[in-house]
Amino acid sequence: MVKLNRIYTRTGDAGTTGLVDGSRVSKAEPVMTVVGDVDEANSAVGLAVAIGVEAELAAELARIQNDLFDLGADLATPAGIAGALRVVPAQVERLERAIDAMNDALPSLTSFILPGGDNGAAALHLARATVRRAERAMVAAGVDGAALAYVNRLSDFLFVAARWVNRDGDGDVLWVPGAAR
Repeated sequence: MVKLNRIYTRTGDAGTTGLVDGSRVSKAEPVMTVVGDVDEANSAVGLAVAIGVEAELAAELARIQNDLFDLGADLATPAGIAGALRVVPAQVERLERAIDAMNDALPSLTSFILPGGDNGAAALHLARATVRRAERAMVAAGVDGAALAYVNRLSDFLFVAARWVNRDGDGDVLWVPGAAR
């Protein structure tokens, strides 16, 4: 259990941050960019929940937020640390099952869609775009395995979840190529 009595420690004032094993790295290290992007993605998911989505989806998004904290711990733990918290394939598989369940109830796509629609859907699209950035940073930092697969699947989940939220309102906002010319 984490216990934080003091929020500021001043240990990062010189531009370094601590990893789970106690070692310190520059805040400019690629892995720290990934940790920051994952934190931002987690915040974007939290915003979607706060804006308002159905209770069942909100519960799944809460699980995802916990997974994203797990991912942050995974990323901040150097390789070879025994007993480290790592993202596992079962987390990826859970996302796949959730994607399939939502997608089965949606009409097939006949066009690309624009990020928008219901407020909750728009927030989920923003979270999806933020997750995609985290995924690119993970690839640049050399992260692979279940952690990378999880983030890749999460962006798919958020896309389908946005469509799911839009299903009862005005629906997806369709891209009309060249419409603004």
